[in-house]
Formats: sequence, C-alpha cells, structure tokens
Amino acid sequence: LKAHMVNKKIFEIATYQPGKPIEEVKRELGLQEVIKLASNENPLGPSPKAVSAIKRAAVKVNRYPEGSCFYLRERLSKHLKVKPQNLIFGNGSDEIIDIIIKTFSEADDEILSAEVTFLEYKIIAQQNGRRVKTVPLNNFKYDLARLQDAISQKTKVIFIANPNNPTGTYVDKREVDDFLRSLPKHIVVVFDEAYFEFVKENDFPVSIRYVTQGKSVIILRTFSKIYGLAGLRIGYALAQEKYIQYMERARQPFNVNVLAQEAALAALSDSTFVKKSKKIVAEGKEYLYQSLKKSGIEYIPSATNFILLNLRQDGVEVFKKLLKQGVIVRDMYQYNLKDFIRVTIGTEKENRKFVAAL
Repeated sequence: LKAHMVNKKIFEIATYQPGKPIEEVKRELGLQEVIKLASNENPLGPSPKAVSAIKRAAVKVNRYPEGSCFYLRERLSKHLKVKPQNLIFGNGSDEIIDIIIKTFSEADDEILSAEVTFLEYKIIAQQNGRRVKTVPLNNFKYDLARLQDAISQKTKVIFIANPNNPTGTYVDKREVDDFLRSLPKHIVVVFDEAYFEFVKENDFPVSIRYVTQGKSVIILRTFSKIYGLAGLRIGYALAQEKYIQYMERARQPFNVNVLAQEAALAALSDSTFVKKSKKIVAEGKEYLYQSLKKSGIEYIPSATNFILLNLRQDGVEVFKKLLKQGVIVRDMYQYNLKDFIRVTIGTEKENRKFVAAL
C-alpha cells in the first residue's frame, strides 16, 4: 500500500487511545491481580437485571435487531417524561456524535469545543473532514464566554461535555442559560451528559427543559456508565422531534444490537443497582479526597465518577509505575496535561489498592 492511495486527511488524525485492558496488562507484566481505574466504568459490573435480559436474548442473535429500538424508545420516553419522537439511539455516544456532525454541518463548516475535553469530538469531526476550533478551559471548566467569542458564521455545532471529561467539572444553570440566550440561530449546541447520573450539585442545569422549550439543543446520554453496559455500546440523544427526524437519515440501519437493546431496557428498571452505584461512587470519592489531602496531592473536585490529579511530575511515568503494581489509571498525555493522571472511583478494595500504590 502506497501513502498516496490514502486520504491525506487521515494522516492529520490522532487516534483515540483507550484505557489499557486488564488482560493486556496481566499478559505484558506477568501479574495475577490487576485493577482497572482508567475508563470511568462502573466498578460494580453491569446491572444484574441487564445480565439476565442478555441471557434470555442470546437465542435471538440470529435475527437482525429491531431497527428503531421501539420498545426501548417507549420505555425510556416514559422514564424521561419526553415523547418517543424526541429520542435517537446509537452504537455508543460516539456514533451519535458522528451522526450529529454529518447531519448539521458541511465540509467547510466549523465544529467548536474546548481544548481539554472528550477527545472524540475532535477526532470524529476530523474523520468527517470538518474543521475544529477549540478554546481554553478556565480553571479546568468550560469557558462559555470564550466559546461565545469564538463563534463565527462557519460554526454549526458546539460540543459541551457537562460534566466535562477528563476534568470532572461542570457549567451551572445560570452560565448555560446566559450562553443559550445570546446564541445565533444557525448553531446546534450538544450537551454531552455521559456522567449526568452521578451529579449531586443543585445548580446543575436541567437540560431536558431546553429541548421542551424548543431550543437548538441536543443532549447526549449513555448506558455505559451508571448502568455498567460499556461493553455493549449503547447511547442515546434527546432533541426536538424535527432534529431527530433529520438525524435518523444519517443513522445506519440495525446500529444497536439485540443484546444492547434488551440489556438497556432491563437496566432502566433496576433502580436498586443505580442507587447502589451512586452510593459506592459518593463514598469512594470522599475516601479518595481525604487520602489525597493527607498525601498532599492536588486534585480537581469532581461531579462525576472519576478524579483528575495534578501530580506535579510526569504523569506518564507515574502511570507506568502504577501499572507494575497492577493498577491501571489514565495518563493525560493525549490531553496535553502532562503532569496529571485521571483515576476512576472503584470499589472500596480497589480505591485502597490505588492509594497504597500511588
């Protein structure tokens, strides 16, 4: 294969680096016990109700899935108190990000976001040949005033991770209200709320209201985090009905598999598991905060199930040393935060192992 045979734009894309899998670390380092606190997964595993649903649905995998996620759509619409027509489902939120960019922007349009945020906004935009403009964070938070100043006639989609990954910070209701009030009409704002269920802060915006008020807003959510279904790849978006209709044209048929649909449907009714997941994260976060304070390690207060740590030394080196002790965290080199690592809040045992290793 010669380089001239490849689309030149491909060479400009830095591929997404996921957290290292447990099996890979065991194999490479010859370790028996490894814990993974790198990818903001649910430490309790999947919802037990979802596991039972997967087992029941396994005999159906010779058939194509229900293309529109009909039963999941109906159930989720009641859960969120919106119309079924306000929802679209994807093979993880990543696919919906791709659908949004394809639907609402063209080749020479701009996608706007923050410099330090979920990497996939930039990667997927580049894969689609769109230009990406970013603005710096302000004290590790999205700076909505600077985002507003960066808007041009070419700006078509703005991505705001709220709470933000990897910082764990959020923009509050007042900030968002002010931002949306003066937004040009040709722009779609996407609030990525992957960690929404972990937020306890009272001033967090109730974003569904923006949809019901008829604003140009799309909300992304996922079954990967609180419901523990990351391996099944299923996310969804909420928006005005007309936005969903256009996005459906860019969606591939059968994009959400049978097992994912059945597991998500069952997980929605597993309130006990959700409550337990929130409790273990809240308790683990408090333990980690106290332990980090005792060790004199700076951290960014988080509204999510992960914490960003400022080590004031090479984060990649610390990441490698932690690996040797059987603890997988996430170095922040790809985010250009070279002195930082990000750690997912785990079980009590996992948190203690991390603190001892650190």
